[in-house]
Amino acid sequence: MINELGKNIARFFVFLFIQVLILKHIDLSRFINPFLYVIFLLMLPIRTDKALVLFIAFFTGLTIDMFYNTMGVNAAACVFMAYCRPRVLRFYAPKGEYDSSAKPTIQSMGLPWVISYVSTMVFLHHFVLFFLEAFSFSSFFTTLAIIIVSGITTVGLIVLSQLIMQRRRI
Repeated sequence: MINELGKNIARFFVFLFIQVLILKHIDLSRFINPFLYVIFLLMLPIRTDKALVLFIAFFTGLTIDMFYNTMGVNAAACVFMAYCRPRVLRFYAPKGEYDSSAKPTIQSMGLPWVISYVSTMVFLHHFVLFFLEAFSFSSFFTTLAIIIVSGITTVGLIVLSQLIMQRRRI
């Protein structure tokens, strides 16, 4: 238990630093904004208490908001994603139930399951994030294009990160 907590804290800081020190400063285009930090929330064990996931999501989003100067937008998107997490996990549940120690990783659940789960969660996060950031539906299709392109980029980075972690058994 202590070992797992230590790994999760280390993952938090690793993905926070990657997001803030690297991805924030890469100017790919107006349409590509990868948010790799959400992998930390997505990789929490499936049986993690819902209230704890909501708290961790709020703290994570607020931490990113401090570095991005976005006044709660990331926190709101992360909390929304955490709120939807149990329903999404229930939707993608294998026949029967999840194993009590199951983690949403490629190693535990397989690549197709992870792509489905991560895609759903990332697009929920991005939908809230970018529409709150735009704070208008006047440029609906532009915002939707940003959500799609950034979502695809984020999902790709998350799957790539999971494949790298699987090889290293982190």
